Amino acid sequence: MVGIGVESMTSTELASQAAAGSRRSLARLLSLIQEGDTASIESVSGVENAATIGITGPPGVGKSCLTDCLASYWASQGQRVGVLCIDPSSPITGGSLLGDRMRMEQSGSNDLIYIRSVATRTSFGSLPLRLMAMISALSLAGMERILVETVGVGQTEIGIVSMTDTVLLVDGPDRGDIVQAEKAGLLELADVVAVNKGDLDGAENAAANIRSGLALGNSESIPVLVVSALEKTGIDELVQALEEVQLRPSVEVVRWRHRLTSAILDQVVSDSSFDSTVTSLAEGKITLEQAINMIFQR
Repeated sequence: MVGIGVESMTSTELASQAAAGSRRSLARLLSLIQEGDTASIESVSGVENAATIGITGPPGVGKSCLTDCLASYWASQGQRVGVLCIDPSSPITGGSLLGDRMRMEQSGSNDLIYIRSVATRTSFGSLPLRLMAMISALSLAGMERILVETVGVGQTEIGIVSMTDTVLLVDGPDRGDIVQAEKAGLLELADVVAVNKGDLDGAENAAANIRSGLALGNSESIPVLVVSALEKTGIDELVQALEEVQLRPSVEVVRWRHRLTSAILDQVVSDSSFDSTVTSLAEGKITLEQAINMIFQR
């Protein structure tokens, strides 16, 4: 492939080069996957995905800094780590700030860590379309751990349960908007809860309150740890808790329900005629029921 730019490569060539360690090819492949390119998505189908961890929590609790610590920890153990930082997009322009990677000071200079900012674009929730295919692309490229940092906490955030093997819910000393996680049911679906900024007052009380809430919902087995991404304390214990997560049958049912729903949505939206169907709806040429029938027939 010497002398051939990634823009000229086929999806198969990009996948082959990404598997051989080319970061430029991986970046191009990820871009094509997010754009819905069928050949690129098919090029990573059947790939056995690496261990994935979804990291979510209210804005301002230090998710990016904690993600940085975790990625750096596994990289220090010689593991290759992929990080997908999801940022919300404008529903009108599709623009996104993509600023999470600026807060990952340790990971940015580590050759074992690959960071990719991902805009939600035209997705219907807080997770981008074709996220599972992007995870497969990182796995194809040899990443042994994949961290997915989400936008925040809300009803749509529960989708992260379907996309990753393990979910880490991050909170802060003031408990932030953790009530939203409780309302969405995400608190009980989380595998590990970390109260970040443990160097500040109120962290231990926040952890105690969360443990009490979990006990009321019969989820007292979920570990709740106090950590500090700033002071680098509690990270070893957090890693151990994440690596010792046990499957819970009730959560697996929820996980696969959402995973199947997401896969169906990806397939529908990726269809070449979807946008024209939306345009026809907006122009009043067809009814919603007709649009649904057209989609199902295709």
